[in-house]
Order: sequence, then C-alpha cells, then structure tokens
Amino acid sequence: MQTTLRILGVLLDYPQDEVISHSAEMKTLLREEQALAPDQLTPIFALLDELGATDLLSLQEDYVACFDRGRSLSLHLFEHVHGESRDRGQAMVDLRETYHQAGLEMDARQLPDYLPVFIEFCAHLEASAARGWLSEVAHILRLLHARMRERDSAYAGVLAALLQLADEPVVDASLQDQARAERPDDTPEKLDEAWAEKPVTFGCATAACSAAPGAADPHTVPLVRYAAPTRLENPA
Repeated sequence: MQTTLRILGVLLDYPQDEVISHSAEMKTLLREEQALAPDQLTPIFALLDELGATDLLSLQEDYVACFDRGRSLSLHLFEHVHGESRDRGQAMVDLRETYHQAGLEMDARQLPDYLPVFIEFCAHLEASAARGWLSEVAHILRLLHARMRERDSAYAGVLAALLQLADEPVVDASLQDQARAERPDDTPEKLDEAWAEKPVTFGCATAACSAAPGAADPHTVPLVRYAAPTRLENPA
C-alpha cells in the first residue's frame, strides 16, 4: 500500500519531467503491489498515459488551471475546512507536529495540509494507520472527486483510488449534486472576489466589541493528532 500511496501523491503534485518519464515503471509497481484492483487501476493508468503523451509545459498549464486558479479544487485540505480563518494557522502547526512525531521533516516550500504531502505522510505508516488518516479526510476527498468528475478531470481517478484505499465510499450523491450546481470559481470576476482583501477596521465597529471581557472564544480548532485523530469538520 505504501508504494501505491507514494505514486498517487506524486501524480497529484505539480508535473515534473523526471516523474512523467517513469510512467511505465509506476504502472509496474502499482500492478505488483496489488493495493488496488485492476479495474481501480484503469483510470490511474489512463492518467499516466495522458501525462506521458503530453508535453510538460502543457501539463503544467493544465495543472495550474485545474488546482490553482480557484479554491474549489484546492489541494490544501484546510482550505475546505477553515478557509482563511485564524483556526487554519493552528491546525497547520498541529499537523506539522504530527509529521515531526512520525519522523518526517517537511520541505519548507510546501504547507503541511498540501494533499501530496499528507499522502506521503500516510505512505510512511502501517496500512491500518494510513487508512485511518485517509478516512479522516474522506469527506474532503469525496468533494474534490465530485468536482473533478463534473470537470471531466483525469485526476478524479486519483481521488477515487485514495478513497478506495481508505475503504471509503467514492461517490456521494448529495456532493455530486452540489458539485453539479456550483458555478465555476476560476473566472476573473470570481478570482477577484475570492482574493479581495477585507477592509481593516480600527476601534469598536461591531456589536461584538461590547461583549463582556473574557468571554469564551466561539472558535474551535479541529486538531489533527496522531495518537487520537479527530475528524476534520465537514467542508462547506
């Protein structure tokens, strides 16, 4: 299972020539490990064939268009849980510490909630523990899978494979309906709206300022911990 997870993580990362050039070897390794059934491997092999038959620049442009221009297909897990709330920062710290306790040190270029990084972490665990962690984020994986299916993305097969490795259902009818009803968020207008900075307010501008001092913080941080995993909140 570990080899299969590593390959799936690599396939979800930004395309690199040294990876694409080994597509035949990746197929062989996937067959040999048998973590996925032959019919489950079919869409993965189709993606590998597509990667091998397309020039690198086009692959990289398609990857950016799919995952980086809007938030709906972001591969940063906490984007679908916390958005830009302050809870996200603490969740990042907790997840990084989880990796550290497992003996992994992150590349400074990536955030800990980046899905390929999370998959690499799972690949270092025993199969049962890896399934447990994948199950923790299964609701996010299903939402991403539903959105990718609506866009006819070849990457949908990778999300399906991750869910199958976690022994989780792949398709959720309600999420598929949600994805079908969503409007694209990668148009110039939507991007401007999504990334617009909120105005800074000084002083007491809301009724919340008049609350009694010392009131409890209404925010809760869904921590990701190795010893006692807590399910991440359902994405909006």
